Amino acid sequence: MAYWLFKTEPDTFSIDDLAKKDTIWEGVRNYQARNFLRDGVKEGDEVFIYHSSCKRVGIAGIGRVTRAGFADPFAFDPDSRYFDPKSSPDKPIWYAAELTFVRRLPLLPLAELKSNPALTELALVKKGSRLSVMPVTQDQWQAILAMAG
Repeated sequence: MAYWLFKTEPDTFSIDDLAKKDTIWEGVRNYQARNFLRDGVKEGDEVFIYHSSCKRVGIAGIGRVTRAGFADPFAFDPDSRYFDPKSSPDKPIWYAAELTFVRRLPLLPLAELKSNPALTELALVKKGSRLSVMPVTQDQWQAILAMAG
């Protein structure tokens, strides 16, 4: 099992939304994040759900991958804002994962994550790291869980 951090804007999709229903994590349009979804994320992996671009930025909960590495169906839908005419079902460019809710965490703000010496190598706390999907090591995962209590 591997660990990941997925960023989302909570006004679009939050940990509370995931608690209500499983979801396809779609719309990733960065090649490095896409590569993580395509090649790294596997069924059974656990994911921190990170709320970004909001008043209360931070890790809000945990999800589990129930299906991984499949073509993002929204890339083929001309009515979707994630439509990409260069992507096709037989040669997809963009990938997605399906998640299920595991649990909420007390919000762990970015400032607290940055202040934890065990997390200095976490991609999220490094300058210029803006990926919506990023790996988390087992030690980092455990450090974050310890922060959550």
